[in-house]
Amino acid sequence: MAKVFIYPATSLILSDLVARFGHQPLGSAISIREHIQTPGFDSPPIQMTSEDPQKGLKWAAVEVPSGIRGRMSLYGPLVEEAEAAIIIDEPDLAFGCMGCARTNELLAFMLREKDMPRLELRYPASKEEGVTFVAQIKEFLKNLEVQQ
Repeated sequence: MAKVFIYPATSLILSDLVARFGHQPLGSAISIREHIQTPGFDSPPIQMTSEDPQKGLKWAAVEVPSGIRGRMSLYGPLVEEAEAAIIIDEPDLAFGCMGCARTNELLAFMLREKDMPRLELRYPASKEEGVTFVAQIKEFLKNLEVQQ
């Protein structure tokens, strides 16, 4: 079983595919749930504490807006934990919206820089491309078992 970072990190479809093939999906849903269920967490709906931007300094410079640093305090540990990644370029908003273009750029850069198996695909524009899209993800995930 590999820990696979999914991008966009909010994609339930990718998360489900990764889990179906016996791997652990690393995305925002679980990390946000763990974050807001922390005892003493007192800031919904903001879902961010005053310490989060400080934690995010490990992955983003002090000149970077605090919102990006706050997001990186959630995503940074997941990228470090990842053993593989699936990156979908130009996804449809319904597939998984990440919301912050600068955080997206930083995440994609970090994933591409890390030495690990990585699958990069363009979001499908037709039914035929969708079938190929899922088949490529399936093949990638099956091959991860061999590499582990």
